Amino acid sequence: MVDCFQVDTKMKGSRTMPSYKKYDESFKKSLVNLHQGGKTQTSLCQEYGVSFTALSRWVKQYSEVPMEDGSVLTAKQVKELQKKNALLEEENLILKKAIAIFTPHSHND
Repeated sequence: MVDCFQVDTKMKGSRTMPSYKKYDESFKKSLVNLHQGGKTQTSLCQEYGVSFTALSRWVKQYSEVPMEDGSVLTAKQVKELQKKNALLEEENLILKKAIAIFTPHSHND
């Protein structure tokens, strides 16, 4: 596998500091679509001058997940939903504990 990671360096004081390129979201999505269309990550890296690591991250982030109802979510949206679900489960547990504390118990329990 060829790693096509490129870092431009700029001098800052006496040290060389890496300078990373910023890409807009539409560019990232375009490369992901090309990858899903059959182009290899290596060829996309070489052709567009992006790092293999960045492209891999974009593929994970923007790949689409088909749902049972026919809708499509991105991997990023799935991750956000997982976080929200974990938060709601935690809140639910707290509420259950609060109910147990504040609900009067009968002597038959």
